[in-house]
Amino acid sequence: MKLPSFSRNAIFKGDMAIWMCLFILAVISILEVYSASSNMSYKTGEFWKPVATHGGLVGVGLLVAWGVHQIPCRYFKLLPFFAIPLSIVLLILVMFTQTINETNRWFMIGGVSFQPSELAKGSLVAFTALVLSFVGRADRKSDEGQQLLRGAFWIILIVTGVLCLLIVSENFSTAALTFTIVLMMMYIGRLRWQQLGALVGLIVAVGVMGYSFLRFTPSNTMEQIAELPGLHRVETWSNRLKNNVVLPTNPKDYDVRQNVQVTHARIAIATSGVWGRGPGKSVERDFLPQAFSDFIYAIVIEEMGLIGGALVLCCYIVLLFRARSIASRCERDFPALLIMGLALMLVTQALINMAVAVGVAPVTGQPLPLVSKGGTSTLINCAYIGAMLSISHTARMRQTHLIEAKADATAEA
Repeated sequence: MKLPSFSRNAIFKGDMAIWMCLFILAVISILEVYSASSNMSYKTGEFWKPVATHGGLVGVGLLVAWGVHQIPCRYFKLLPFFAIPLSIVLLILVMFTQTINETNRWFMIGGVSFQPSELAKGSLVAFTALVLSFVGRADRKSDEGQQLLRGAFWIILIVTGVLCLLIVSENFSTAALTFTIVLMMMYIGRLRWQQLGALVGLIVAVGVMGYSFLRFTPSNTMEQIAELPGLHRVETWSNRLKNNVVLPTNPKDYDVRQNVQVTHARIAIATSGVWGRGPGKSVERDFLPQAFSDFIYAIVIEEMGLIGGALVLCCYIVLLFRARSIASRCERDFPALLIMGLALMLVTQALINMAVAVGVAPVTGQPLPLVSKGGTSTLINCAYIGAMLSISHTARMRQTHLIEAKADATAEA
């Protein structure tokens, strides 16, 4: 009687480098969220509740990743058919929910926050991968192939535009990030250069006009514009851009109260050193309003030093390079495009968060995926990692079968 296998490969399928990155980021997340939440714990008197809640979510997230990575990747093709309509409905409904932090982005479910835009991002990546996979092997020199490519471009652009328009009024950075990921996927999918070039040119032109509008419009005029329907966040975007671009040369003129997050994040990084202050010894966490979320990377560097900051950065870079390697081994276009889209989504968001923390980019409100304290976003990001692991497992099994087939053919010869 053959006993069941309990080997590492039987339990943890897929790419072990991705698994290791997930576990490293999960451990860092629990440690740093526990430290960064100390101010909130002090105010509420519930010293273990923040870390217990987050630790529980991370643990469930790991189980979600493990469960999703057991699903054959071909079933992910079904995701866009129900996730896209669901995302549209939820994005409309969330506009009428209770305002949190001056925005309507979240549903509160049993004390846990759910942000529909997180689901929309992943479903849009899967939708784009599915559409591109249909036209990936078309004869690009034929008229029929050119029509397919043009049709794919417009289908992707329309669906992306609908979702991004529903997101942009409450969360401009997420809408811009989502659109950028889709644009990169269309480039990877080798759609027509003429259409992509025209789209990029239009984006650059709109970006320049938008930057000029936010940068040079007087504050009193911006206040009046912010009173218009759907534009209540315009004043916030303008202030963030101006605070990042215009820095007073005289320290006496610098108003810390208007730049609390940016200022204390930079202080945290400047005082970190190579090895940092040590876990749980952050000082700036008591002054950073979003130390456990948007600016957790600054706390990571303050406590773990440049070494810890580099470790977190390397985890995301490894995710991207492993996704590229796995995509090159995929037999079909859909899993290759899906794993690249998911990796680009997670890594680009991480790089934006890090750029904000170190003062390179204006404040965007983007959390650090798999590290920042979050509600269901932690579970959703873990599900995306699980999908990447499922694809890597399928690619590895295909490669193993090819090697075995070549060995059998050689033996027979």
